[in-house]
Formats: sequence, C-alpha cells, structure tokens
Amino acid sequence: MPDIVVAFFALGLIAGLVKSDLKVPGQVYDILTILLMLSIGIKGGLALHSNGSSVVVTHLLLIMALGFLIPPILLPLLRRLVKLSRVDAISIAAHYGSVSAGTFAVAWALAESYQLPLAPETTLYLVILELPAIILMLAFYHWRSGDSGAPKGMGAIWHEALTSRGVILLMGGVVIGWLYGPEGLASIEGLVLNGFTALLALFLLEMGLTTARICRPIPWQLWRLIVFAAVTPLVLFWPGLLLGWYLDLPSGSVLVLGALTASASYIAAPAAIRAAMPNADIGKAMLAALGITFPLNVLLYVPITASFLAR
Repeated sequence: MPDIVVAFFALGLIAGLVKSDLKVPGQVYDILTILLMLSIGIKGGLALHSNGSSVVVTHLLLIMALGFLIPPILLPLLRRLVKLSRVDAISIAAHYGSVSAGTFAVAWALAESYQLPLAPETTLYLVILELPAIILMLAFYHWRSGDSGAPKGMGAIWHEALTSRGVILLMGGVVIGWLYGPEGLASIEGLVLNGFTALLALFLLEMGLTTARICRPIPWQLWRLIVFAAVTPLVLFWPGLLLGWYLDLPSGSVLVLGALTASASYIAAPAAIRAAMPNADIGKAMLAALGITFPLNVLLYVPITASFLAR
C-alpha cells in the first residue's frame, strides 16, 4: 500500500481526471501552504536546537553547489534535444535547478514512515537549493538580453527571491524552532508539528487536482518536453544520492537530498520567472514541473527510492 500522503495525491488526481466538482478553495490552499512551510521550518529548527553543534557548514556549501551546477547542464539539452526557444530553455532550466517544497515534504514524510534517520540540518537543504538556480538563470537571461530586455535588475531579483513567502516562512520557522525549542513551542505543537501529516495530505489533495487540470488534455505536440519531464528526475536523483552518500549523511537525509535534486519548482520559480521574464511561456514550465515531474516523483520515484534505502 502507498503511504497515506501519496494516497491523497492520487485521490485528487483521480478526482480531477474524472472532472469531479471537488475543489480546495484558494484561501484554504494558501493557509495550508503557509502552515506546511512553517511546519517544515520549525521541524528543522527543533532539530538544530537539540543537535546544532553537529551541523557541518562545508556539507551545506557542497549541497548548495548542486543548485548552481544543474541548470547549466540542462540548458543545452533543452535547446538542442527538446528544441525550446532560448527564453523557454532558460525558464525551464531554472525550474529544474530549483526544488519543490511539496516533493521535499513527501520525502520527509516517507523517511519518517520508514524510520530513516534525518540529520538536524535536513530542512536547510530545501532553503539553500531553492534560490541558486533561479538567480543564476535570471542573471544569465539579464546578461543575454541587456538592460533593455530585462524588466528587473539583479538587485530587484535578489530582493524578490530572498523575501519570497517560501523563504521567509522556511527560514523564519527554522529560527523560531531553534530559539524556542520543544518547551517554547508546546502551545502550538498540535497544529504545526503533530498536524504535519494531515496538512501535507490536504496539500497533496489540491496538488492532485491541479495536476489533473494542467494535463487535461495532454498537449502531445510538446512530446519532447513531456519525455524530458518524465526522464530527467530519474537522472537528477543521482547527484543528490551520490553526494549524500559521499558526505555520509543519514539515509533519510540522503532520500530527501535525492528527491530535491530530482524535483522541479512550481511555486518559487514560476513567480520569479513571470516577474523577470515576461516573454517566457510559464505554461510549458508548469506542464513539465507540476504536470509530469511532480506526480511521477510523488507516486513512483520517491517511494521506490525510500523503500530501497529502508532495506
């Protein structure tokens, strides 16, 4: 049987494909997103509160380097094999170099379900991998387009990226969890910590519905992009896994790191790309990242890897 949170994603996907009237109101989805991000951050902060001295900064810097290395590798493939325009190739390279908070949460939940140990700094992987690819690809676009072609300078791009909702909630949660510890957070433990699985299940229900909307009907004329979105996670899983094993991380952290490098952003990257690259086709990026890669990761790739690591 699949993990319970994966079952909720499947439920939403099936409901969307059969055109059910089931929907999660937008305001409820926003609340779920806020609580889920805070919960992830606070969990990491609590781990740092108890085991902060064990964090190795050089490990975090090596993990961050993956965010800078992946997009330049993908960019020529998107141009030559997928045959995308330069702007769309830069956009999708940014999406796939960045990471998915939803995939992170699923990997975390599966690690806990399989009782795989997690390093205290594992939450920080999400934070440090979310931005490098976006900043790098927007800088490349800005450089290639010149000042007249880029509506925002790099200073504005950095400010928008560092003050985005996801970064503020994740880093704020880490700091709060680290400063207050279990005793200080006891009054909100039931909602933010013990309710993590329930929040994730409802979040994935909406993600299933959204995926069905994006993929109905499937735009087969973009078959090269669809193949790229299906195959790329299988390849990108390996840099995370290999680096995790090289750094001798706990098996749960190896799973999370591999899932992150295999994922593609569908929240932070679209917002940044839409603002800085108005001529990029965000629909193509969402089809690839949320329509193809996310469901394959949640339903197949991450659960299979988790069961392998649990052996």
